[in-house]
Amino acid sequence: MEGIVVPFLVRTFHACLATGYAPDIWRQVKVVFIPKPSITLFLLKTIERLVDRFLRDQTLALMPMHPNQQAYQARKPMEMAIHQQPVVWVAKTLDQQETALGVFLDLERGFNNTSFDSMCAALVRHGVGYNIVSWIRPTMEGRLATVTLNGSFMMAVVSRGCPQGGVLSPLLWCLVVDDMMARLNWGGVYTQSYADDICLLVVGKFPNMVSGLMQWASKP
Repeated sequence: MEGIVVPFLVRTFHACLATGYAPDIWRQVKVVFIPKPSITLFLLKTIERLVDRFLRDQTLALMPMHPNQQAYQARKPMEMAIHQQPVVWVAKTLDQQETALGVFLDLERGFNNTSFDSMCAALVRHGVGYNIVSWIRPTMEGRLATVTLNGSFMMAVVSRGCPQGGVLSPLLWCLVVDDMMARLNWGGVYTQSYADDICLLVVGKFPNMVSGLMQWASKP
């Protein structure tokens, strides 16, 4: 059976990626309330895993994400996000009798509200090839969510957000956040993220300067 199925799947996945096409049936999501929020088709998750591995091992190896991205990456536990730099910076600031100002952000519903354009633009900025981007976009845009509860049935087209339960969703989110992190760190604001939790830290000798820089960093 494996000798029959695997070659067929390989040809199918190659064709999907070459043409930027994802079958409609793959983009239908059945929403259930227990035990998981959503269930996507097995075949879609299979090809997503292959694309995810390719992006992490090949594309992002040449153009990596900011090192202060901590979530959804191997060998980067949550403890590292806390102790790697923020604690060290604050301790150093206290020793030198300087001022430290921190802001901790929880981007509420960030995964659900991220636009398809921003995710595709983030992929392009990191050097992801056109054929991969053109395949990922329709897997997001064409999602059809159905819900059945107590005999009632509802169907809706999903217009934005990282696919719930999608294999590529964590990576797409990290790429969207990455541009903001790079801009803030370059501007003198130490920025570190763990999924949708972001830490902004500014240190300096002059409180007014520290406050002004943080106000700039915190603007929408």
